[in-house]
Amino acid sequence: MSFGSVEVLLCLSLLVVVIYYYYLTVIFNFWKSRGIPGPKPVPIFGTMKDVFLSKLSMGSYLRRIHQQYGDEPMVGIYTGTKPVLMLNDLDLIKQILIKDFKSFSDRGMEFHQKHEPLSLHLFALESKRWRQLRPKLSPAYTSGKLREMFYLLRECANGLNSYLEKFDGAVIDIRDVAAKYTTDVIGVCAFGLQMNALEDDDSPFRQMGKRIFSTNFKSFLRFRLKDLSMPLFDVIGGWLVDDELADFFIKLTRETINYRRENNIVRHDFLDQLMDLKEESDKLDDFELTDSLMAAQLFVFFIAGFETSAATISNCLLELAMNHQVRDRLRREIHEQLKETNGEITYEGIRKMEYLDRVIKETLRKYPPVDTIMRKSTTPYTFPGTRVSIPTGIKVWIPIYSLQRNPKYFPNPNAFDPERFTEEAINIRPQMTFLSFGDGPRNCIGARFGTMQSKVGIITILRDFTVDICEKTDKEYKLNPRCFLLTPLNGVFVKIWRASIA
Repeated sequence: MSFGSVEVLLCLSLLVVVIYYYYLTVIFNFWKSRGIPGPKPVPIFGTMKDVFLSKLSMGSYLRRIHQQYGDEPMVGIYTGTKPVLMLNDLDLIKQILIKDFKSFSDRGMEFHQKHEPLSLHLFALESKRWRQLRPKLSPAYTSGKLREMFYLLRECANGLNSYLEKFDGAVIDIRDVAAKYTTDVIGVCAFGLQMNALEDDDSPFRQMGKRIFSTNFKSFLRFRLKDLSMPLFDVIGGWLVDDELADFFIKLTRETINYRRENNIVRHDFLDQLMDLKEESDKLDDFELTDSLMAAQLFVFFIAGFETSAATISNCLLELAMNHQVRDRLRREIHEQLKETNGEITYEGIRKMEYLDRVIKETLRKYPPVDTIMRKSTTPYTFPGTRVSIPTGIKVWIPIYSLQRNPKYFPNPNAFDPERFTEEAINIRPQMTFLSFGDGPRNCIGARFGTMQSKVGIITILRDFTVDICEKTDKEYKLNPRCFLLTPLNGVFVKIWRASIA
């Protein structure tokens, strides 16, 4: 190579570096130019290097930022080169979740329709399809529908009770036990199928549940690549997805629907709701309710229903194992209420258990399964009372985990205190401080169902058993930095044994 060619190559390389540096400088000036404070970004990772390198979970990272900039109403951060606005101010949070929802109706979740057909579900869909599907699916989650299906929850609870007999006096990972129970519940309530997760350790549904939340390198790379570069994911994402998982749920949906139609079976469950909607597909504008789209709705019912409720049950029992006064008081309430129904768990009886309701809410405050609410601007927007304007397509995050552990709203936030959720305490506290189910039109559609199956599971366990900590209990509750839900790194181990009420 001649000297002239070397010079040209060096100049081109320098030009590329200068252009790239200028690009990053311009991008990373997005929040500074708007007067929004925040941590200093670095190339490739933005401000989230510790999240990308699996040193911190998303919830832990946002909590750190919240603590550093807690007095700021909003903080500018970057995921890769993408600007994200984190809101701390409760009035601004209410503004985007409720008052100006029309400008933030998208969650801003990245997915590729071809590579990830099961991602086309109600939780992730863009606002156009979400607006049409949500009112059609809402009837499946009403209190009346839940009351109709309650006998199914009770049948699964009986299975849980029998399963626990073999562990009397043993140390168990109660999170795994709870996940088996909730998998069985979702199986009969969504698919009309017996999943047998409690009886069979090799149940295909339990195995699929584990695969969904796998933290192997392939799953880790898939999530991080979407954060860093969707165009690149569009090209190579097909190599990173779990095709077997998608095929399993699409095939299951198709075969179950065909079987019901051929045998004229009506169960009035979630799948029936989808089948009715497909028959009325002319009411859906501009898109078809395909097998994949239907499977995606069942898929999100499955993953949200079993994982978040299993987390709630196990986290609740962990706190009861560490707080015996709360545990014993709750067991007394359960026994007193069951005496009125001859020992039978009833829908109406659960609704009368006020202390149980407080315990569940305090569990969700301290351990919200989804630790961050995500929204994306669908129009240019100026935040009320400020001069801050953002264009269409900017992500806005609300740090639930941070807000619900903020001592400003919940004094001594690491303590487990169900009295935070008496009617008086709730009325004194500002709105938007408890967001475990979200708020506004795009709140959690399955909140009522998830709460009820969690309560049934806890009642079933505490009716005949009690729990305590053991040597394997991780009382610090270290978080798994690779999981996108709030997940303990070391499981939830407790000692369980049969016990009467003192």
